[in-house]
Amino acid sequence: MAAELKLPIAAVTMATAALAALALGSHPHHGTLRAQPGHTARFDYKTRYFEQKVDHFGFAEDSTFKQRYLIGDRYWNQDGGPILFYTGNEGDITWFCNNTGFMWDVSKELGAMLVFAEHRYYGESMPFGKKSFSNPKYLNYFTSEQALADFAVLIRSLKQTIPGAQNSPVIAIGGSYGGMLAAWFRMKYPNIVVGALAASAPIWQFEDLTPCGVFYTIVTNDFLKSGKGCVESIRNSWDAINNLSSREDLTFLSRTFNLCSPLQASDVASFKSWLSETWVSLAMVDYPYKANFLQPLPAWPIEVVCTFLQDPSLSAEALLKNIFQAVNIYYNYTGNAECLNISQTATSNLDDQGWYYQTCTEMVMPSCTDGVNDMFESVPWDFQVFSDNCKKDWGLRPRPDWITTVYGGKNISSHSNIVFSNGGLDPWAGGGVTKSISDTLIAISIPEGAHHLDLRSSNAKDPSSVRKARALEVKYIKKWIEEAKIEPVIR
Repeated sequence: MAAELKLPIAAVTMATAALAALALGSHPHHGTLRAQPGHTARFDYKTRYFEQKVDHFGFAEDSTFKQRYLIGDRYWNQDGGPILFYTGNEGDITWFCNNTGFMWDVSKELGAMLVFAEHRYYGESMPFGKKSFSNPKYLNYFTSEQALADFAVLIRSLKQTIPGAQNSPVIAIGGSYGGMLAAWFRMKYPNIVVGALAASAPIWQFEDLTPCGVFYTIVTNDFLKSGKGCVESIRNSWDAINNLSSREDLTFLSRTFNLCSPLQASDVASFKSWLSETWVSLAMVDYPYKANFLQPLPAWPIEVVCTFLQDPSLSAEALLKNIFQAVNIYYNYTGNAECLNISQTATSNLDDQGWYYQTCTEMVMPSCTDGVNDMFESVPWDFQVFSDNCKKDWGLRPRPDWITTVYGGKNISSHSNIVFSNGGLDPWAGGGVTKSISDTLIAISIPEGAHHLDLRSSNAKDPSSVRKARALEVKYIKKWIEEAKIEPVIR
């Protein structure tokens, strides 16, 4: 998610002797088609494919597709040990798997099997193959509700077919949009999952549940605390760009920012949007150590960026040269980029097209800026303009009140066994659950945490707040597992 979950609202972090040739039998809706080993620096898993219904809620469409999922069981207690189930979000599931080190770190302690399920219409899990995005009729099954049903059906099959898994309690885990799905999964399918860890999950970023400007105010505060003059420099840069653009001095901008393609007059808005998304991305991945989540970056990257933005009083040309030095940290920290491409702000493992469709249907998350409480140009939330763009691009209009209708908005006190974790540096925390609702709907705060830092692998440079958060998360997961032993899991 930039200001969408694509960097991902938008993004998300996520060994093992894999299951020996597991055949899921001949059930008409379940089956493993092929298995491939996965090898990374730390994680081993097997890749499997599950025959999934295209439509879980109707009966006329009876076709199926291959849903990809990853499975690892090196430390799994085969006598009913728990299953940690990652609710895949807006991208390739292997990327989330390899960036969710928390699950791998705790699997031995919990004796857990790990399953990472890919979200339909992302990665390799295309309900209509290469035609999936070619026509709106093929996209009609691209909803969070269908995705949750995929997860539920997959889990039932795994528990029915893997020896020793029948009584295994399942805990849903996800970050960003995946965290939203984990929470909603527990709400909608408490018979399938005994609890959920929803990290950086902005389930209240809908309608008027959260002020539309909170997201960008948090981004601004991250820069404000990272260096004197930094916010003012970025705020002043917009007028500098506008002034140069009005003089048609686009060659200076193209050359100064080392752009791959020269700017045209029609590109100026996109150029400013690219810069805005860059500042947002930096806020999301402001981790305390070197990381390569959205881009290869140094530790505390905003502090590094702000070293170039100490003097907001410079001339337009000098200021923008410093802005370039700042964004170059994000896009070219390794020094390998020959030029900068304003059409890309994050890893290609995230799917902008798929997420854009979701925002144009049910994932309508209002956002706005005012240029006073934030460092961006003033842009009010205009649903009509947003809706018109969706109509133009997809031939349909969004339903802004559907998510709150189907998942309850802030009226969720009747649910249980969900931990919501949020980082104080994460822009998405503004739409998250940051205060405990009951003794079973728990909010955990990580003041020094950016976007789902707690789901990343443990690191010697982790602040104490994230260490404490992970310990609490494991405590609750163990509690849910023990409760499931006392009250057998309903199937």
